[in-house]
Amino acid sequence: MNIQVSITPNGRMSLPAEIRKRLGVAGGGTLVVEETADGVILRTVAQSIAHAQGLARKYAGQPTASVDAFIAARKDDSGE
Repeated sequence: MNIQVSITPNGRMSLPAEIRKRLGVAGGGTLVVEETADGVILRTVAQSIAHAQGLARKYAGQPTASVDAFIAARKDDSGE
């Protein structure tokens, strides 16, 4: 879905109500803004956490990757 929104001179923009409802921020909330080479991505905090967890699982090579397991593996690799 592509929707054009306007940005006011003071930098504010308004997301359409339909999108805010789907994201669960209709009554207000927080979005994380990620700038990429292809543009800007808006995610809810929960979506950002899920995205980061997916990246961690991918790079840790374990379907149940955790921060503690990642740190332990790095210590093993470094000989600490």
